Amino acid sequence: MSDKNIPVIELNNGVKMPQFGIGTYMLAEGDEAYNSVLTALKNGYRHIDTAHAYRNERSVGKAIKDSGIAREKIWVTSKLWPNEYGEGKTLKAIDRMLGRLGLEYVDLVYFHQPVGDYLGGWKEMEKALESGKVRAIGISNFDVSDEIFDSLINVAKIKPQAMQIECHPYAQRTYWQKRLKEHNICLESWFPLGGRESKGEILKDSVLNEIGKAHGKTAAQVIIRWHIQEGFSVIPGTSNPDYIKENIDVFDFELSDEEMNKIRNLNKEKRYFNMPYEDQVKWFSQYNPQD
Repeated sequence: MSDKNIPVIELNNGVKMPQFGIGTYMLAEGDEAYNSVLTALKNGYRHIDTAHAYRNERSVGKAIKDSGIAREKIWVTSKLWPNEYGEGKTLKAIDRMLGRLGLEYVDLVYFHQPVGDYLGGWKEMEKALESGKVRAIGISNFDVSDEIFDSLINVAKIKPQAMQIECHPYAQRTYWQKRLKEHNICLESWFPLGGRESKGEILKDSVLNEIGKAHGKTAAQVIIRWHIQEGFSVIPGTSNPDYIKENIDVFDFELSDEEMNKIRNLNKEKRYFNMPYEDQVKWFSQYNPQD
């Protein structure tokens, strides 16, 4: 499958991002992350999502280099951890990120969690964008409250291009869909199939499997297709080569309006990550990924 088959989303700064990609959360540094990313690239993926906290950026970068695909054809996203936020810190952290990835620029950099000096850090994110080291900047998990979200949005000289949050048919995040549209910020879905914590609950849903049967597709493919047609960016993660190939095989069918509405009706805003914000602050402040 050619990368030309993957639709793109035009971000609010005019940069175009492949709408579909592979997430690398829980992929171990070394063979697992390397082989998964290389398999994805060989099967037409052109969007790779990693993070400092995943501790696999070096393997991701090596797979990109060894793929033989031109750098400008691959969208690379990574994320900074809270201990890297702040004036005098964030630009240096981005340079270290580039070193780990072995790249001259990153297409999208997120603040991974709404903890620490994200306001001071955002000023440096804006500088990184203006310098060309980064093509787009975003926030991840800033959906903990309107107060947290607005604290950054209201002072940002450059608004985020994307926000990455948990989103899937059982938690469609309708409130945050509206809030992000107000600012023309792309919604990118993590746990798009429910994640490991769901224990496959969504994939067993009878409605999704019935729709899949009608198209000769799996429930996972139906869910990914739903994300695409809703206009979200979607980055399912897996190390299974068969699932990597299955997940991208979603551009040869289309869900009808009736099928889309059936999936929308599954929404119960049931999230699988439910750590209270106070606990997030405590845990995320203690964890410091190493370079």
